[in-house]
Amino acid sequence: METSKDDIRSRMKADKCCIIIPTYNNSKTIEKVIADAKTYCEDVYVVNDGSTDETHDLLSSIDGIRRIEYMPNGGKGVALKTGLSTAHKEGFRYAITIDSDGQHFLEDVPLFLDAIEKNPDAMIVGIRNIQQENMPSKNTFANKFSNFWFKTETGQSLSDTQCGYRLYPLDKVADKKYLTSRYEFELEILVRSAWNDVKIIPQPIKVYYAPAEERVSHFKPLRDFTRISILNTIFVLIAFLWVKPRNFLRSISIANIKKFIHDNFTHSKDSNSKLATAVGLGLFFGIIPIWGWQMVAAFIVAKLLKVNQWITLAMSNISIPPAIPFILWGSYATGGILLGCGKIPQFDNISFETVKSDLCQYILGSFVFASVVALVGWCITYLLLLAFRKKK
Repeated sequence: METSKDDIRSRMKADKCCIIIPTYNNSKTIEKVIADAKTYCEDVYVVNDGSTDETHDLLSSIDGIRRIEYMPNGGKGVALKTGLSTAHKEGFRYAITIDSDGQHFLEDVPLFLDAIEKNPDAMIVGIRNIQQENMPSKNTFANKFSNFWFKTETGQSLSDTQCGYRLYPLDKVADKKYLTSRYEFELEILVRSAWNDVKIIPQPIKVYYAPAEERVSHFKPLRDFTRISILNTIFVLIAFLWVKPRNFLRSISIANIKKFIHDNFTHSKDSNSKLATAVGLGLFFGIIPIWGWQMVAAFIVAKLLKVNQWITLAMSNISIPPAIPFILWGSYATGGILLGCGKIPQFDNISFETVKSDLCQYILGSFVFASVVALVGWCITYLLLLAFRKKK
């Protein structure tokens, strides 16, 4: 039996869920989108992001909506942040966002409600059929590009990271400080939610793309691809310098350590020398100055050398924040000894600014220091394995 629209409106109210429609110069479609939204929800926010067409006059003539208007245009990210923050302050727990160009079907709203009722405080992300008729080719490329970097930054797979049809858990996302203001905001909020352990649930949806001659798009390929690329560069650095080491440390417990040692050392099929090589390799890549790429490089080289990649990855996390001052000082001091220049600062004065002033000394020293630490790590690991690993 099909659920009535009155039942859906009641569920929206019970779940404290509203609808947010950001809009910019979509006067030809905005009225119908609002009318459809009102049949499913009593609480509809329309954020007029500095429109210069007839949007303001149209919104003024529509009753039963919550209008947010401002000038000048700030970008889709600004509109979404404004809508999410306002809805949160006014007591809503969830917000469903839809685009104002008519591409989203409001009849999919019950799917989002079903998903959030099964997964409270998750983020529900609409998944489009990217291969469907009239899908702009630039959207397909941008989406694949974004999906790849989302997985690199979070370790999670999502087949559509660009869809604007979403349900947001407002307590988790509404009042945080974000870096971006335009289309890239939807990627930023997705990545940062994943980093903050918000569960992300994909929800297949229908979508309509008008023929090219009827379509209104504010996506500027050169500008917006550039902004998205810059954001991804920043996020990859954050992911490998902070998020992945943080997650690794969170996973550490006595039980997990015992399991890791059991699976990868004492009961491994590899020889003692290969296991020791994995340790040394991880230490080497954790110290050399390829900040943000240590784990990637370590994993690739371990795979090429056919040594245990998980041991190598674990040991490359030596470059966690508490160890960084020791790594910097050891590298800088080693470079000073090699060059005979005597520029070896006190340990409590070491910083990134210090090493920048004598970059060659630091880079040379870091590779030698990393090699020494790797060799020591290899020897210690090999001797421990000889002493404690049972012979088969």
